[in-house]
Amino acid sequence: MTTTDIGTFTIRELDPLKDAELLHSWVTHPKSAFWMMGDARLQDVEREYMAIAAAEHHDAFLGLLDGEPVFLMESYDPRYVELVGLYEPEPGDVGMHFLVAPTDRPVHGFTRAVITAVMAELFADPATRRVVVEPDVSNKAVHALNEAVGFVAEREIDKPEKRALLSFCTREQFDAAIREVRSVAI
Repeated sequence: MTTTDIGTFTIRELDPLKDAELLHSWVTHPKSAFWMMGDARLQDVEREYMAIAAAEHHDAFLGLLDGEPVFLMESYDPRYVELVGLYEPEPGDVGMHFLVAPTDRPVHGFTRAVITAVMAELFADPATRRVVVEPDVSNKAVHALNEAVGFVAEREIDKPEKRALLSFCTREQFDAAIREVRSVAI
């Protein structure tokens, strides 16, 4: 649970069948183009998240704001999923994806609050030493968000589906970024 000026974020395990219709509306929305599921059918979304639910090294979660679903979060072990052979994983590395529900009424600071809640959730596990992300190199908005919470870009990599910017954030970098935001707000 993360409480912000916007409200209280909680995170629960995703139910691939119960949540599929909601997820389908999110991942196929034009604002979610970087999720690369724009043409997915409902059954495709169900199948994708059933596979994640069955996977040993990949998990999906639904993020709620004051009880209402507002984002999707995935975590994965980069030794086995997404980044195999693309970098040298360190103990305590956790991969992450997040998707904010598309809206026609954006709230200033909302996406930053979401990524902060996601990172807080990942670092709540004492075994997590570093969060790894690999967004599309052309997704400038997410690069800025990542940097705001402490990520440092390392290099571009080629994945089967995209050219990605491999970036890392340690617990210390995240804590420093959050302290900086709080000191500016005071």
